[in-house]
Amino acid sequence: MKKANFVEIEGRSAGYLALLGFLGIFILAALGSTLYMEHNGHHVTGMTNQIVWGMPHVFAVFLIVAASGALNIASISSVFHKTAYKPLARLSGLLALALLVGGLMVLVLDLGRPDRLIIAMTKYNFRSIFAWNMILYNGFFLIVGIYIWTMMQRNLNKYTKYAGFAAFIWRLTLTTGTGSIFGFLVAREAYDSAIMAPMFIVMSFSFGLAIFLLVLMAAYNWTGRPLGDVIFTTLKNLLGVFVAGALYFVIVQHLTNIYAAGHIGVEEFILLNGGIYTKLFWIGQVLLGSLIPLALLYHPTWGKSRRLAGVAAALIIMGGMAQMYVIIIGGQAYPLELFPGMQVQSSFFDGMVNHYAPSLPEIMLGLGGMATAMITVALAIKVLRFLPESLADEVVDPHHH
Repeated sequence: MKKANFVEIEGRSAGYLALLGFLGIFILAALGSTLYMEHNGHHVTGMTNQIVWGMPHVFAVFLIVAASGALNIASISSVFHKTAYKPLARLSGLLALALLVGGLMVLVLDLGRPDRLIIAMTKYNFRSIFAWNMILYNGFFLIVGIYIWTMMQRNLNKYTKYAGFAAFIWRLTLTTGTGSIFGFLVAREAYDSAIMAPMFIVMSFSFGLAIFLLVLMAAYNWTGRPLGDVIFTTLKNLLGVFVAGALYFVIVQHLTNIYAAGHIGVEEFILLNGGIYTKLFWIGQVLLGSLIPLALLYHPTWGKSRRLAGVAAALIIMGGMAQMYVIIIGGQAYPLELFPGMQVQSSFFDGMVNHYAPSLPEIMLGLGGMATAMITVALAIKVLRFLPESLADEVVDPHHH
């Protein structure tokens, strides 16, 4: 296996500048949406007293979960000593940080009062999972930053495996924390489950690798750099394994809830009579986000097509967004059971399914977070050496002849 030669992209083409401009439009729209929501108050959004986590939270949690998964490629190279993945480790670390920046940007700008973040950073309630997550997010930036530094600074290469191991443990902890936000919420029947944490970890593998594969293929296609079949096939097959794993955890979660008598109501709501949430679950999450991508990735003929692999990755991302919508919004839409076994009636929507329709500013803020992540990657690969000059088979595969 040849040593990978890392080179910045030129970034002077009309296509590159058009990409920056396109992403910049979404970022400006997100900032405009933030000002609009902050000036008028959150009543201009679809969020209410019943549904307090809206579309921005769907985007934010998706990006934060995907950030952990994007680091998986670097972890495989450093922790599990798979040399074929080593040339991809720098881009993996960069994408992980960029996705976390995008996700946290959406969360902070949706607070209504972003300055209150200072309170969350200086006063900790350690009985709150949100307080733990503040530490986990900041620690992720620090540890992954050090990890990338040890990879890019030649005299620090000997520390890369230690930094990689620390990053691997930290990212598993971070995703456990994100899943536990929902797992610890015992008041919501759709959330209250210990399986949330491991399910979020496997989901992160799937979402992060889907985004990584799309970014890698786009970067090498648009810059005219060679991307060999060895790397493409390896990543594509690994993505299929993660998608199947995520689907398995979803099946186990719902079967467990169906078995528990107290959760039958919410399961009927999500799986059978929940309207938009039922459609998003079966069509968006299961069919488009899992079954069709698995068919595209593993079909003897379709699986060799890079274009169809890109379609599969895009469908996995869309399915992931649908899954987050069902978990976050669907979980809040189902009425709280304040008095088990009793019928509750009042003028404050008790016992009724809560309505939510995302507003344009919420959607633009979420898309702005995604654009921020992508523009961070686009600028970083122009300034620093994140991309290998070639990922041809003879560079990546030690057994290539």
